Amino acid sequence: MTLLEVELQKMKSEIISMWDLVISQLNKAQQSLVSFDKDIALEVIANEKRVNGMELKIDRDGESIIALFNPVAIDLRFVLAMLKINYNLERTGDIAKGIAKCIVNSDQPFDEKLLHDTQILIMFEEATDMLEDVLESFRNEDTKIARTIFKRDKFLDEINKKIDLNVAEYIRANPTNIEQSLYIHSSIRKIERAGDQAKNIAEEIIFYVEAKVLKHTSKKNIEE
Repeated sequence: MTLLEVELQKMKSEIISMWDLVISQLNKAQQSLVSFDKDIALEVIANEKRVNGMELKIDRDGESIIALFNPVAIDLRFVLAMLKINYNLERTGDIAKGIAKCIVNSDQPFDEKLLHDTQILIMFEEATDMLEDVLESFRNEDTKIARTIFKRDKFLDEINKKIDLNVAEYIRANPTNIEQSLYIHSSIRKIERAGDQAKNIAEEIIFYVEAKVLKHTSKKNIEE
């Protein structure tokens, strides 16, 4: 194994560790929402520093690999993809932290009817599953799995489109619970963006493995 191969493998291991942490952050944010456990929410907020530290380390390692080894072809695509995935994971960590802050700031447990009507828990499950599946895609260099993410992101988009109406209807029926409604509204917007991050990661995996750039490709062509 060459020194370049060693460094690339090290970078891959670092990304996977960060990935696992971000998935844990989303899971804990959901757990704290359901159980209204502010200690878990505070843990998510505190752990965001670890996510940020990992992002900075991976960025530095990627820059060093390019400067020292001048990688080409698939090795260069790998490094470029890792740098973008690193950014997407850090953004997802920010999303988990933002949701945790909503929970910490709430004065009482969230109304089960509000959680049900807005479908936030369904969104949480799907967004976390998407992130886990793109990790599997990355580990196995399986672009078939990566391509399943695009349609699943549309599912999150559809729920997000209904959030204004759903929250407005809930507030009309529960005018004393406006604050919670706004926290849930904000959280759903954040989860929808987490789905976008998973989709971006899927695009980078396909770029790395197949040397295809999907950023400016129509969604119809991506899914074919």
